[in-house]
Amino acid sequence: MRTLNTVIFPVAGLGTRMLPATKVMPKELLPVYDTPLLQFAIDEALAAGAKRIVLVSHPDKPAIAEYFRHDAALEATLAEKGKHDLLAAVEASNLPEGVDLHIVMQHEQLGLGHAVLCGADYAGDGPVGVILPDDLILGAPCLAEMTAAYDPETMNSLVAAQQVAPQHVSRYGIFDCDESVRDDALPCARFVEKPDPSVAPSRLAAVGRYILDQSVFDILRGTGRGAGGEIQLTDAIADMGGIHAFRFSGTRHDCGSKDGLVEATLAVQKMRKRAHLSVAAK
Repeated sequence: MRTLNTVIFPVAGLGTRMLPATKVMPKELLPVYDTPLLQFAIDEALAAGAKRIVLVSHPDKPAIAEYFRHDAALEATLAEKGKHDLLAAVEASNLPEGVDLHIVMQHEQLGLGHAVLCGADYAGDGPVGVILPDDLILGAPCLAEMTAAYDPETMNSLVAAQQVAPQHVSRYGIFDCDESVRDDALPCARFVEKPDPSVAPSRLAAVGRYILDQSVFDILRGTGRGAGGEIQLTDAIADMGGIHAFRFSGTRHDCGSKDGLVEATLAVQKMRKRAHLSVAAK
């Protein structure tokens, strides 16, 4: 079974679409029913075998680091009061033994490519994963599915992909590939950032999961500013070649928007109730 040693989480964004809540609370810590959004992403990375978690944060978001602080006093209080369910929930936020956490700062918002580059010093060896916590994917752990499909001999990148509405293609990186291929991992001729719908090569769009060859860091160091005046990860991936899009099995929720967060909360609530009923029936 393949595993992915390092996963980078770009979490430096200011969450302007979620104001005023994000004035005091990082969007990554907003709850999706009963669990912070970031915790879903961490759990997904661990399911892919990650042993090194790299959070690319911002100095104005100290709560990100605080979330991962082991709170022995709180755990002892919950245990003493017999609140075992709450204790288990708090303990779930502690990283397992053998998993390293690194927090680096992106002081200036220069794009996703720049955020990934900020994590280069802790990337280790071999391919690196990237998770954008805003994109919550429920169902089978997406990054684990991608890790199983990633072939370092033929792929320089593997990017989660889904169909989007024609009017939305200008919001995404869009793939140019043969979608009739039956495999979940599709080789792509091109990868274009935020194209105009009239010239977009398809409606198959990148969403927030990536597996990237180590060469991406050298390429990002030489990548100029692209769409929106930012250093685009899409441009670096296109320059690497060996591009592959991955059709994942789960359901994606855009939790960077208020409506998407509500939809995700209702989906998780349904999952939790189904699991509770299943346990109660045994």
